[in-house]
Amino acid sequence: MSKQATAEVELDSPIKRDGGDVTTLTLRKPMSGELRGLSLADLLNLEVDAITRVLPRISTPVLTEQEARNMDPADLVACGGEISSFLLPKRLKG
Repeated sequence: MSKQATAEVELDSPIKRDGGDVTTLTLRKPMSGELRGLSLADLLNLEVDAITRVLPRISTPVLTEQEARNMDPADLVACGGEISSFLLPKRLKG
């Protein structure tokens, strides 16, 4: 079995936590079941609600949906860009 695709996102604005701030997120390519209840088109179009719902399912450290909603917009776009690239077929990644 091949290694699952991941991407690291360095956050411009760290997420504040009692145990230490989160400065980097590792995102892994979601499996189909982790996309339940979401529109793939919304993820590809960087819709905020779709990104904030899927981030807690695929991020390390695991974010809460509230933490995802409170992210700096630039960080949310960076995460959304990585998520949308996971959804593209290899032939379109050029």
